Amino acid sequence: MTRRYLGRLFLFALPLVTLAFTSCDKEMSVYLDRNSNDALSVSIIDSFTVATSTYQLEYLPTAATKVLLVGNTDHPTSGSVKSTAYFEVGFQDYVPGIPTEAVFDSVNLILKPHRSNYYYGDTTVNNTFTVHKLTQRIQTQNITSGVLDRNAPFFVNGPTIFNKTNFTYETTPLGSKSFVPRIRTMDSLAIRLDQSFGNTLFDLMRTTDLQSINYNAFLDYLAGIALVPDDQNQAIIAFSDSIEVRFNYSYTNATGFKTNGYKSLTLGNPAHQFNNIEYDRTGTPFADLGTTKKELTLAESNGKLLVQSGTGAVTKIVLSSLEKLMREENTAINKVELIIETDSEITGLYPAPTRLMLMIADASGKPIMPLYSPYQRFNQPEVLLSTFIPGNFTGKKNTYTFDLIQYAKMITTDAFYNTSLLLSTETANASPSPTNQNQPPMVAPPNLFSSTNAAIIASDNNIPKIKLNIIYTKFQ
Repeated sequence: MTRRYLGRLFLFALPLVTLAFTSCDKEMSVYLDRNSNDALSVSIIDSFTVATSTYQLEYLPTAATKVLLVGNTDHPTSGSVKSTAYFEVGFQDYVPGIPTEAVFDSVNLILKPHRSNYYYGDTTVNNTFTVHKLTQRIQTQNITSGVLDRNAPFFVNGPTIFNKTNFTYETTPLGSKSFVPRIRTMDSLAIRLDQSFGNTLFDLMRTTDLQSINYNAFLDYLAGIALVPDDQNQAIIAFSDSIEVRFNYSYTNATGFKTNGYKSLTLGNPAHQFNNIEYDRTGTPFADLGTTKKELTLAESNGKLLVQSGTGAVTKIVLSSLEKLMREENTAINKVELIIETDSEITGLYPAPTRLMLMIADASGKPIMPLYSPYQRFNQPEVLLSTFIPGNFTGKKNTYTFDLIQYAKMITTDAFYNTSLLLSTETANASPSPTNQNQPPMVAPPNLFSSTNAAIIASDNNIPKIKLNIIYTKFQ
């Protein structure tokens, strides 16, 4: 066989060469090379290690998501999650005109399921919500200035409210409701509230021009409302922020007939609507995560890795060997692909996230930016998202797959030295920054902070099934 023929054979075989490495600490080397006289060859000569752990994010903003997330669930592997919705009631949309002879009848808090019909857990059993009057004003926190600025992740860009925040409320509820949450057929949910509470507010609405009242003064009487799930609930449900506190009344009209009417108060300051999300991982492999430890090694979590919305659990991935390969001379990377298998299903009581994303974290573990797709539409960067791909009966597992060619190019620069990747639930697609078109766009993360879906990374003998496939060309 001639030397020229050999060179052509190598080029033909290039797309077929794939190297896969798992996320354990085991190292693997594969050699495929020709003699040094060849001008072009395919060489795989490095030992690659993908180091993984489960990491707890801090400062998760759950304010102004337009979603009231209410409920309680308990998953055997990821633990229990409870979400309480807080919001203010306002009169910005109030239309005056209550007849002077009107008599107050009742008051109801009316909730509508979110347009996504989102739920997590068992919606076929009875759930109970209680409504409580806040005794403390809702306030935002700004960690983007002062001493806390160094801790602010990229998705926090001003005053907001975080998932661990709560405000005091009266122990005696204004009202409660038990129901079976058939989300796909439920049009609305009405919770009857305390008669005395309603009568006092109705008198204010009938005798006072609400539009002339200072909103802060109104908050002195009604600081806000907490919508609290019962601890025995088995589902978390998403409601729209288009809440309504409806005051029903009756009066005798000009013709002498009894007539019914109503007036409504709606959502107050949207920035003060948020979800307090609590978690308890006792009895799971992640029991210490977020309590005594911010990061769990594979040994500490029995080889398990977790990704979960709302609670801030993410999987940390370090690709130090990829950086070494990128720095090698006469080497061209053709493809870098990260494949993640999960035992979680997309259907059932506890569905896995539909899509996952990767965030780039600095040496301290703080997310500094999302990983963007190497491909753009309309010349605008987009967050790199991976859609859940179901397995099949032949043994193929459920997977998420990421094209890491963009990150491979970035990790050799000073700006991304000693960074890692955080596997997380998705954020919204990026849009250009309104103040500076040259800066990477910021991302509003509604799904990351307005749902509680979880994915458990598949494992084999306590080794997570995360593979790094690399194809590269070696120039002699």
